[in-house]
Amino acid sequence: MNIVKSLTGTTLLSGVMLLTACTTFASPAANSNAVKQTATNTVEFQQIRNATIKLDYDGTTFLVDPMLAVKNAYPGFDGTVNNQIRYPMVDLPMSVDEVLKADAIILTHLHDDHWDEAARNLVPRDMPIFTQDAADAAIVRKDGFTDVRVLTEQGVVFKGVTIHKTIGQHGTDEMYKVAPLAELLGKTMGIVFQKPNYKTVYVAGDTVWNKEVEDAFTRYKPDAVILNTGYAKLTTFVDDSIIMGKEDVYRAYKLSPNAQIVSVHMDTVNHATLTKAELRRFIEEKHLDKQRALVPNDGQTYKF
Repeated sequence: MNIVKSLTGTTLLSGVMLLTACTTFASPAANSNAVKQTATNTVEFQQIRNATIKLDYDGTTFLVDPMLAVKNAYPGFDGTVNNQIRYPMVDLPMSVDEVLKADAIILTHLHDDHWDEAARNLVPRDMPIFTQDAADAAIVRKDGFTDVRVLTEQGVVFKGVTIHKTIGQHGTDEMYKVAPLAELLGKTMGIVFQKPNYKTVYVAGDTVWNKEVEDAFTRYKPDAVILNTGYAKLTTFVDDSIIMGKEDVYRAYKLSPNAQIVSVHMDTVNHATLTKAELRRFIEEKHLDKQRALVPNDGQTYKF
C-alpha cells in the first residue's frame, strides 16, 4: 500500500510564538469544568473547507488544519477509495488572505488534507502554530516556522483562551494492529477550547468514536462539538472508516443533549464517502433538531 507519501507529502517519519509572551500552561484550576460558567458571550465558528475551520473568541481567532490548495491540485490518496478523483474537489470559499486572518494555527496532525503543501508555503513563518506533540513540532520547525508550540492535555492558555489536547485514534483497533498501517495513520488529536463566560467547544479531529472521545464529552461537557464525519475509507478494511460518520453524529447528539453538533470534513477529498446531502437526509430521517445537528456549507458561520 503506497499511501505514506500521499498522506504526508514527504515520508511519514521525515521528522513530524510570540507565544512566550501570550501563552502559558493552564493551572489545574483551568482544567475541565473549573472554567465552565454560564456563557454570556458568543464564540463564532466558520467552516472554511474540509476540516479547515475557524473559531473566534472575542477577536482571538484560531485557524484549525489549514488546507489551502486550489481545486484539483493533488492526486487522490493512494490506497484509499475513489483515488482516481483529485482533491481538493472544490475551491476555497474565500481568498487565502482571508483564511489566514488568524492569531494562531492548530494542527491536529500533519496529513496533507489538514496541512498541505500550499499551507506550508503560504502561512507566514512567524505565525504561532500549535501541534499535538514534539515530533510534529519538529517537522513544522524544519519547514522554517519559528513559533511552534506543543499542546498538552493539561492545557495551554493563549490570549485568555485555554486550549486542551484530547486523544484521537485515526482508525479502528484492527487497523492499528497492522504495523505499516498504524505507522501511516499515526497519532492525531482533538482540541477543547475554554474561556470564562464563553461556550466550551470540542473539536474531535480525525478520529473514530471510542472511549477517549466519550471521555472528552464527560470531562469537558462541551456546548458545541465539531466532528469530522466524512467516513473516509481505505481500499483495505472496506467495511470501516478512518474517521467518523453519520452514526457518530447521532451518538454525539444523544450523548450531549444540550450541545450543538457540527459536522465537517465532507465533499472535499476523494476518500470521504459521506456527503453533506446524505448526512442532512439522515438528520431528517432521525428527526434530529436542525438547530442542534448542523451541516455547514463552506464559508458558513455559526455563533454559539
